[in-house]
Amino acid sequence: METLPGFLLAAIALAGSPGPATLSLAAAGAAFGAKRVIAYLVGIVLGMVAVMTVTAAGLVGLLLALPGVTPVVTVAAAAYFLWLAWRIATAPPLAEVAGDRQPPRFAGGFGLSLINPKGYAAMAALFSSFVLVHERLQFDIALKIGVLTLLITAVNVAWLFSGALLTRFFRDPHTNRIVNVAFAAALLVSVALALLA
Repeated sequence: METLPGFLLAAIALAGSPGPATLSLAAAGAAFGAKRVIAYLVGIVLGMVAVMTVTAAGLVGLLLALPGVTPVVTVAAAAYFLWLAWRIATAPPLAEVAGDRQPPRFAGGFGLSLINPKGYAAMAALFSSFVLVHERLQFDIALKIGVLTLLITAVNVAWLFSGALLTRFFRDPHTNRIVNVAFAAALLVSVALALLA
């Protein structure tokens, strides 16, 4: 447990930095309001739990070692992120949202976590670089997943509510378009950086 402070610091840096999930949460919170995006938030967190489990089990490495799988996964992820960026960029002002546009849902958040390259890279780094409990692998993995789930939840709630603080700007159509397009562009840049890393 002496490595816990270093693990937490690395986890905060990796999970809290801007990336596809955090930026999409902030953008969705700004475009739709925090309450309407809670299911999406839960999907992202539970999707990350799945990513942690798959990463800890070593299945990601095995899957990506298969010939032809990496390009297919990359194209599928890029297509989803393009679609999500388009939805954010074209979201109408909040005054027009009532009933028309649906905010991202649980399945979208869960799916985003499963195809987010930053999530896999961060979890692989955290699981391989730190040992919290020596000589008890299952307990070490369970503790890492528990600590990371709490941390990721807190970080994502902060991103969601920071985005929701911008909702007042989303009532004016001109400002709404500028902020939505800026968030969509930031999301695409974060995806490109994650794919190039």
